[in-house]
Amino acid sequence: MKKKLLGYYDYTVILTYCGMLSAFVGILRLLSQDYWNAVVCLMVAGVCDMFDGAVAATKARTSSEKRFGIQIDSLSDLISFGVLPGIFVYMISGKESFGGVIAALFVLCALIRLAYFNVLEEERQRQTSEKRESYLGVPVTTIAILLPAVYLLYDYRLLKNLICFPILLIFTGTGYLLPIEIKKPGVVGKAGILIVGIAEAIVMLFFMGVDMV
Repeated sequence: MKKKLLGYYDYTVILTYCGMLSAFVGILRLLSQDYWNAVVCLMVAGVCDMFDGAVAATKARTSSEKRFGIQIDSLSDLISFGVLPGIFVYMISGKESFGGVIAALFVLCALIRLAYFNVLEEERQRQTSEKRESYLGVPVTTIAILLPAVYLLYDYRLLKNLICFPILLIFTGTGYLLPIEIKKPGVVGKAGILIVGIAEAIVMLFFMGVDMV
């Protein structure tokens, strides 16, 4: 029996797709130099990524569906937490060569990190059905917290030089590739990350005078 469309379609991938679409909208906003709404889109993508794994775990999936989930999640993450931040820094840095080079290397680091994660995750799932307890390297979603924070500090004039954005990508991209074991956040950890994100959103809405569209 032929499939009508390629891929696997059920509720377990909805958040992943929503996160990618949010990131793509953020990229479109960057083309108009709308940095505020691009940051909001990045944060929305981060929230989607935080919970897509929990949603996927609620359904019994075949081996092919699980492998598809691993691949589609990482491809979405590359757009959300690699390409979007890279373009953000390139645009806000005045489209200069230095910012472009740093942005390109950052995206490359995210690509390598995600591809390596996919290899390790597929091997792990063949060996055990237990949940992952830690990661190697800084998770790419970290940029969804760090970039909004740096942009807020810059817009509030606490950071006064645009060099802060390329520096952020340099350190974060390096963290993606370092073999540092980081414990996967549990409920408390995710709640803390969510609280930080909400706090950033409140500052954006009520203290910085953001005009949301």
